[in-house]
Amino acid sequence: MNILHSIIFGIVEGITEFLPISSTAHLILTAKILHIADSDFLKSFEIIIQLGSILAAVLYFGKRLLSNIELLKRAIIGFIPTGIIGLFLYKYIKNALGSDVHVAWTLLIGGILIIIFEKYYIRDEVVQPVATETTDGVQKVDGVASRVSLLQAFYIGCFQCLALIPGLSRSAATIIGGELIGVKKQDAVDFTFMLAIPTMAAATLYDLYKNYHLFSSDQIGVLSVGFLTSFFVAYIAIASFLRYIKKNSFTAFGWYRVVVGIFALLFIV
Repeated sequence: MNILHSIIFGIVEGITEFLPISSTAHLILTAKILHIADSDFLKSFEIIIQLGSILAAVLYFGKRLLSNIELLKRAIIGFIPTGIIGLFLYKYIKNALGSDVHVAWTLLIGGILIIIFEKYYIRDEVVQPVATETTDGVQKVDGVASRVSLLQAFYIGCFQCLALIPGLSRSAATIIGGELIGVKKQDAVDFTFMLAIPTMAAATLYDLYKNYHLFSSDQIGVLSVGFLTSFFVAYIAIASFLRYIKKNSFTAFGWYRVVVGIFALLFIV
């Protein structure tokens, strides 16, 4: 892998991480298109450059998350199911379902499920702000924490566990899962983006701890370029993605997944 490859991976990661199209699948298919052989370094690289996207999310959401203890509690509770299951089962799930063919089929099937969900799920998208009394008597509007209960946060975390299957998409699982349990789409999107911070950080730091000894000095340079690229691309993308996916159907993403999945099955894997 060279610097150009690292930049391409960083761009792909930054664009796809927060969309319901699976960044993992796109990184796997990108490696196939670039004819980069599978290796322990590549597997770790694909996970660790997510740290750039995490940092972008931290800069975008960190102040909001840390300044609201109720919101922070919900993010931690949402992370617990994925943290526990991922610690014990992720390696086995990835080995069993992480092949190129499985990822292509997951993209395809996931796209069909998104299309069906968007066609038949009836939403009530009016999000009512909740006014609360502050200590100085001034009324202010609460955010996600006032409309996503602790139990709903836990359930969304359970849906997030589905994303341990490579190609499924963490954001699709959590946003759609949130809607299925009664969370408004706007709140599900916001919570999903914030839940990404502890989830992705834990996975990335754990992988770095386990595999840092595999990196040579040259590889660290390549990894750094991928990290920085994913950070800048993700930071630019987050705001526009938030606005779009809050206000628009996921149907286009569903069809995109179907097309990419079919293309991958026919020409890549």
